[in-house]
Amino acid sequence: MSVSPNPQAPAESCPIRTMPEHVAFIMDGNGRWATSRGLPRTEGHRQGLEALRKTIRHAGKVGIRVVTIYSFSSENWNRPATEVSFLMGLLKRFVQRDLSELHEANVRIRVIGGRSDLEPGILALLEEAEDLTRKNTGLDLVVAFNYGARDEIVRATQHIAQRVKDGELSVEDISEDTLSQNLDTGGLPDPDLIIRTSGEIRLSNFLLWQAAYSEFYFCDLNWPDFDEAALDQALDCFCNRERRYGGVDAKAL
Repeated sequence: MSVSPNPQAPAESCPIRTMPEHVAFIMDGNGRWATSRGLPRTEGHRQGLEALRKTIRHAGKVGIRVVTIYSFSSENWNRPATEVSFLMGLLKRFVQRDLSELHEANVRIRVIGGRSDLEPGILALLEEAEDLTRKNTGLDLVVAFNYGARDEIVRATQHIAQRVKDGELSVEDISEDTLSQNLDTGGLPDPDLIIRTSGEIRLSNFLLWQAAYSEFYFCDLNWPDFDEAALDQALDCFCNRERRYGGVDAKAL
C-alpha cells in the first residue's frame, strides 16, 4: 500500500505560500528494515538515525519552519529491555554527536512528552539540549519523547482543572485555545503535514488534538530508506492539495 504523490509538480516549484510550515514524522519501520536484511533490529535504529539527520538538514533547506519527530512513545517502554537500552544509548550518542551541530545551525530543540517518571540521566540530556538551543531562531526541532497524545491531553486537562480550582480560571472561559496552550506543544503551530513511513495508516497516539486539520502522507518506505527525495515527494503531494478546514472549495461556489 502507498499513497502516491502527484508527480507533476516538483518540490522546488511549490509556491512558498503553500509549503508546510510544520511537518511531523512518525518514523516507522526501523526493525522491519533490519529484519528484511538479516540484521539485528538495533542496526535498523542506527540507520534510522542517519535518515533523521538527512531529513532535518533537508527540511531546513527547503524552508520548513517546524519539524516534529515521534522519537519514543510512552508505549515503547514495553519493548524488549535490550532494545529499549539500545535506544536510550542512541539518544545519548545523538546528543553527544549532533547537539553541537544543531546548535551551530541555529536549530532550537523542544522536547514534548511526560517527564515526571524519566530516569534522571535521560532527563538531564533532554534538558541540556533544550537549554543550549533555547535562544536559537532557526528551525524548531520538536522531539516527542516518552510521548502519548492521550496522556498529553490528560495532563493538560489536569492543569486547567487545577487553575479552575485555584480560582485563576473560570469554567466559562475554557476554550479550544485554552486546551491548545496547555498542551506540550503550546505556542507552536499545528502540523500542516504528518508523514508516516513503512505502510502503516494510523496515528498511533501521536498529536491527536493538533492533527485535526493536518494533511496525511503515508508511504511504503521503511524509515531508514527515507531520504531527501522522499521528503520532496511528500511535499509535492502536499502542495497539490487544497486545504479547506471544513469550508468549501472556492472554485465550487
